[in-house]
Amino acid sequence: MPGNHQAAPVVAALFVERNGCYFDVPGVDPWDESRDARRYSGPWPVVAHPPCARWCRLARVNQTRYGQAVGDDGGCFRAAIAAVRRWGGVLEHPAYSLAWDAHALPRPPARGGWVETPCGGWTCHVEQGRYGHPARKRTWLYAHGLQPPELRWGPGPAPAAWISTDRPRAELALRGIRQISKRQAQATPAAFRDVLVAIARLATGGDPCPA
Repeated sequence: MPGNHQAAPVVAALFVERNGCYFDVPGVDPWDESRDARRYSGPWPVVAHPPCARWCRLARVNQTRYGQAVGDDGGCFRAAIAAVRRWGGVLEHPAYSLAWDAHALPRPPARGGWVETPCGGWTCHVEQGRYGHPARKRTWLYAHGLQPPELRWGPGPAPAAWISTDRPRAELALRGIRQISKRQAQATPAAFRDVLVAIARLATGGDPCPA
């Protein structure tokens, strides 16, 4: 998918890292922590990256160990999905995110392909390794207010590295596989960013579907 940043409309990138890959991109309005993306009120379609620590596959373990309640993200995911539904666009979260069940979204198949959701949205499973990430980085997307495009479905080539939650540390060490840092794991490849921005630019608006 082409990553033409000059094309209209402007896209708002919500819950992104300050000075990260969405900054200084023409036609993209980045909302980092200091701007508090929960307050976004339009008018542009969005690419949303709400925090995932309270929704990931380890969230229940962390709740038991540290008392960090599953889903207690200060309303970030709820605000993100509401923005996608109101203004159109796409939301990104780790595959198997517990937020999907919490918001009654169907789990997409790992083989890929878009699955229609309640309120006319779409969800899919895609690996960011197909777009330049050193790990597979299995990802779920939720899109609304648009007809989603075909993506690079299915697993790509063997990854150059692993995220710690993908394989036990001891197994990685025995196999001589590099484990990337948390910062590297969270980074969005430029090619995948371009895909998400291009998807958001397909949006023709949302509807008042409840979050």
